[in-house]
Amino acid sequence: MSIETLIQDPAIPAEAGAVLSAAYDAESFDQYVMTTYGRFPLALERGSGCRVWDTQGKEYLDFVAGIATCTLGHAHPAMVETVTQQIQKLHHVSNLYYIPEQAQLAKWLIEHSCADRVFFCNSGAEANEGAIKLARKYAHQVLKIDQPIILTAHASFHGRTLATITATGQPKYQKDFSPLVPGFHYVPYNDIKAIAAAISELDEGDRAVAAILLEPLQGEGGVRPGDKAYFQEIRRMCDETGILLILDEVQVGMGRSGKLWGYENLGIEPDIFTSAKGLGGGIPIGAVMCKAFCNLFQPGDHASTFGGNPFACATALSVCETLERENILENVQQRGEQLRAGLSAIAAKYSEHITEVRGWGLINGMELKAESSLTSADVVKAAIAEGLLLVPAGPKVIRFVPPLIVSAQEIDTALQVLEKVMGSW
Repeated sequence: MSIETLIQDPAIPAEAGAVLSAAYDAESFDQYVMTTYGRFPLALERGSGCRVWDTQGKEYLDFVAGIATCTLGHAHPAMVETVTQQIQKLHHVSNLYYIPEQAQLAKWLIEHSCADRVFFCNSGAEANEGAIKLARKYAHQVLKIDQPIILTAHASFHGRTLATITATGQPKYQKDFSPLVPGFHYVPYNDIKAIAAAISELDEGDRAVAAILLEPLQGEGGVRPGDKAYFQEIRRMCDETGILLILDEVQVGMGRSGKLWGYENLGIEPDIFTSAKGLGGGIPIGAVMCKAFCNLFQPGDHASTFGGNPFACATALSVCETLERENILENVQQRGEQLRAGLSAIAAKYSEHITEVRGWGLINGMELKAESSLTSADVVKAAIAEGLLLVPAGPKVIRFVPPLIVSAQEIDTALQVLEKVMGSW
């Protein structure tokens, strides 16, 4: 079940009071904006650090961060300074010309990853779309496959374009959008026997499998970390066969896992990987990164009007440099351990409702028992009423993805609110 479906009837307990400002006209909003989102009854107008305020002036502790996007929280001084300076200098020229800010960001990403080349776009879906195109060109030109197939996982999420919803192994996102894009086949996540069997079956006769596209940790699929042995065996299989290994780092990358890239937790290197969300700290940007041997795009193969513009690249570089300069990865590791320990204690106390806590760094999930009447949306709505913003990751998983600058005190506050919420049932 998607987030939008989970909150399509987002009423909160009556005793919590009205969350949405009477001065804010939600009906007028819906009169002009397509209803593609089921929105919680909340209108936010400003933020600072890990806190946001609604149009009534009520304060919330933000453990959503724009769904794992606001890396440095809200109104971080480094971003404010960069945005202010860059918008006064040059914000967009398109890729008709060389863009110094784009080169600077690309250099930082190459020096801090296993990649050799970068293509910039605007979002995670676009980045994954670019990776799919690159894999298909590699399949045709190098592997000599006429009808290439890309393996993806059940419960994955790769975006909302036609190609990326097809890559997404969740039928609920594909409903009513057929015909879907051909060339994808789904396998269970963390199941090496299943993926080996799929390759053997699909490659019987003429070779077909060109790439494997996986998330190092499945975010929308319930915050499910990848198994290290599973990914290492896939890497070995790809090395032996020439199949490309593509990792979708859109949600887990840019330090959220406690390491800069999710693949570092798995002891492998991908051939292609994607980034977005946290890369720009909330400013739209996406990136496709690859190793030199599969860097096949030529002029005219792929493009983006806005991709790699000076404004987005300068801002993203400030995010990257701040992560490094302020040693934020250490904070992610420490606060992640603190959060998981606290969530585990709550899970033990309310074991009639909670079955498991899992995650890496500051992307963590708390799973509710299937037999419990509670849903993730129930918990999220109750937390909002108590001043804590959380986000579902399916009908039975509550996701905790605060800004990477979150403090120990803020972790404790969130845990206190959550314990109060869980104790109310």
